[in-house]
Amino acid sequence: MNGLDFALGENAQMIRDTTRRFAEERIAPLAARIDAQDWFPRDELWPAMGELGLHGITVEEADGGLGLGYLEHVVAQEEIARASASIGLSYGAHSNLCVNQIRRWASPEQKAKYLPRLISGAHVGSLAMSEASAGSDVVSMKLKAERTDAGWVLNGTKFWITNAPYADVLVVYARTGEGSRGLTTFLIEKDMPGFSIGQKIDKMGMRGSPTAELVFTDCEVPAANVMGPENGGVGVLMSGLDYERTVLAGIQLGIMQACLDTVLPYVRERQQFGVPIGHFQLMQAKVADMYVALNSARAYVYAVAQACDAGRTTRFDAAGAILYASENAFRVAGEAVQALGGAGYTKDWPVERYLRDAKLLDIGAGTNEIRRMLIGRELIGAAA
Repeated sequence: MNGLDFALGENAQMIRDTTRRFAEERIAPLAARIDAQDWFPRDELWPAMGELGLHGITVEEADGGLGLGYLEHVVAQEEIARASASIGLSYGAHSNLCVNQIRRWASPEQKAKYLPRLISGAHVGSLAMSEASAGSDVVSMKLKAERTDAGWVLNGTKFWITNAPYADVLVVYARTGEGSRGLTTFLIEKDMPGFSIGQKIDKMGMRGSPTAELVFTDCEVPAANVMGPENGGVGVLMSGLDYERTVLAGIQLGIMQACLDTVLPYVRERQQFGVPIGHFQLMQAKVADMYVALNSARAYVYAVAQACDAGRTTRFDAAGAILYASENAFRVAGEAVQALGGAGYTKDWPVERYLRDAKLLDIGAGTNEIRRMLIGRELIGAAA
């Protein structure tokens, strides 16, 4: 399908072409199995994605990355999710939530230790904010870190953590003091004493993107593994949310494109009353709405990504971009199921998977209710 050229530049087009080719050849053939078996194909995909530079798009060249921006990261995210939203989610958690936060906050020594294997795909990365009782109110987290002569000891749990069962390196926020100013960021390695994986979570969608609980039982963490300022974890956490929301919005763009990739050939070929169903005006209107929903979300997400690269993004626009993309994607996926009728409600076609996958980002990375609250509060506060 030839659509609107957003003229994103040579670098973004190069990333799109490279990622799309890889996604079509290597990810798409695995997508149905990934979903059906809740299978994370680490060995099959992660090192190969590393060879293409996809894990370090925003990392400076001096640290082994491509030295590109969030716009290129969104484009890569979109093309990966077009083939498999599950792999897109794990990729976003790895390359943005983990790698990009290390890029932005780690010391030179920490970068030298962790980035090479994360960027190559030899290691899988993760980020842990949420707890069973600290989701939208994430600063109420209770995972506790206490200072010792050798560093720190962590006790408590994290929940809903993407990539957790396979993660080699995790960016983890823990409580080191009182209130919102009493959080600190730690770099956790999977083999640290006292660290383990708890229950694995069986999800409605995004199956194959592994999610689990983290358990810390007198987990010993060296002082050298504090990332950023002590008791400055809120600043680290909040500063990354705008980039997280912007990049993850690319998943929803990929899902919407995948819906159109399936629906357009179907309505051209499926016949009722002696003609292809795409000849009926109601079906044409449905396809038109899907296309407009995709491109209007693209325009917003791309604009916010470009603002991130220019250092002028706003928190409410980052929230707005993922809000708009997530709601559009769930609606478009629902229309894709409807367009295929009975076929769309079966496992024989991928649109039911698109619908299940699309729902996550109405909830994850901040619920749409929280996004609306943030946008309204920021705008009213700015106008006051």
